[in-house]
Amino acid sequence: MLIDVALRRHPHFEASAALLERIERGGGRACLAWHSVANIHYIAARQGVDARGFLAALTRFVEVAAGGAEGVRYAASLPMADFEDALQVAAARAAGASHVVTRNLGDYERSPIPAIAPPDALRDLLPVR
Repeated sequence: MLIDVALRRHPHFEASAALLERIERGGGRACLAWHSVANIHYIAARQGVDARGFLAALTRFVEVAAGGAEGVRYAASLPMADFEDALQVAAARAAGASHVVTRNLGDYERSPIPAIAPPDALRDLLPVR
C-alpha cells in the first residue's frame, strides 16, 4: 500500500493516499515495519522517486515498529508461506496493531493478525467522524 502511494500506482493510489491523509490529520495510528523502510526505498528509488523524502515525510506521522531477533523468531514460527509477510505480522504484533493493511490479502489467510485492504481500512478502521 505504501509503494502504491510512493509510486502513485493507479487505481490503488487513491484509497491508500486517503488512508494516509486521514492518519496524518490525527484520525488514527499507523506503523511501518522496520524492514519495509529499506524495501520501500529500494523500489521507489529505482523508479526515480525521491524515496528518502517520501520516507522522511511518512515517518513524521507513521511510527516505525521495532524489529529484532525475537521478531524474526516469531515470524519464522508463523504458518505463512511468504517470510516477508510473516515479518510484517511480527512488526504489527510488536506495535500492538489490530490489522495489517495490504492489498495482498491472500497471503495473510493464516496470519494471527487480520489483514485488511486499504479501502476497507479507510471505511471500517478510520471512519470519518
